[in-house]
Amino acid sequence: MSIHKFGDFREAVFQFRLPRILLTALELELFTVMNGQKWTIRALAKTLRVSQRGLDILCRNLLSAGLLRKDGARYQNSPFARRLLNRHSEDYRGAYLDLIQRQWSDWASLTQAVKTGKPIEPQGPGTPEYRRSFSWAMHERSLDVARQVAGQLNLKTATSLLDVGGGPGTYALEFLDKNPSLRATIFDRPEALDVAREIAQTRRSHARVSYMAGDFLMDPIQRKYDVMWLSNVIHIYSAAENLKLFRRLRPHLNPGGRLLIQDTFLVDRAGSRPAESNLFAVTMLLFTESGNTYQATDVQAWLKKAGYRKQGMVKLKKGTGDWEGRLIQGSL
Repeated sequence: MSIHKFGDFREAVFQFRLPRILLTALELELFTVMNGQKWTIRALAKTLRVSQRGLDILCRNLLSAGLLRKDGARYQNSPFARRLLNRHSEDYRGAYLDLIQRQWSDWASLTQAVKTGKPIEPQGPGTPEYRRSFSWAMHERSLDVARQVAGQLNLKTATSLLDVGGGPGTYALEFLDKNPSLRATIFDRPEALDVAREIAQTRRSHARVSYMAGDFLMDPIQRKYDVMWLSNVIHIYSAAENLKLFRRLRPHLNPGGRLLIQDTFLVDRAGSRPAESNLFAVTMLLFTESGNTYQATDVQAWLKKAGYRKQGMVKLKKGTGDWEGRLIQGSL
């Protein structure tokens, strides 16, 4: 939103209220306890071991937000809440919900990060357990948009794809489903690949997936590929690191090959739009040593400097794909 008067400022600041309500509901496991049943406030408060007054106010707000429905004096989950926010559901997005909850307290350290220019955890949350949990969270975040992207990119002439920093391999698997002649390699750290293997085993295309463990900024890249997919990676690194990465990848593209970059890009000269891209830059300040979000024109300039013959923007259908539905492509 754009702030021009004190009422605008007040409204912007108080937007924290609904997120805090949603996180409290998650912390109480309210949607899981409610499951598919209808509940009175009295019965639900007893089960959750909370006050009736507090729960009544909480549930009224969740009703306003569309996450609960009400039949007389009884509340029940909305179809969305019952399917995605409920541990008993096969579609539960628990890993991503856990990530959101952790970030609430992390964002309280923003002033410190602005003062120092350093992440709030200098060593990073680098335990294998965290990386595994993060990979599952990214899979749950990407499930819907990966299908949308794969349905719009024409990879029919490609036979090989390298998913660089592909994590759980969500996009790679969707590309394989849409392109029967394609084979994909997922390149990431071992903990992420463990998750990717688990997910791939549930898909018919798993025999067309291979795995390359390592650090894509340092470790050797095997073979050459028709397409490279680089999704939500460049915001983790500095401009210099991204230029280095583009240069490392280029010799491993076949003639006529393409590097497809998905991220949130700034698209105006002043660097103010879209607002979400600037908000996400704050996340990078909190959690990475050098990450940021970048102008689309700068990313294309890096591609040119790294030796890609053509650079351009690919726009997806409005309302589809990740972020603003924009990809940047560099080709040989």
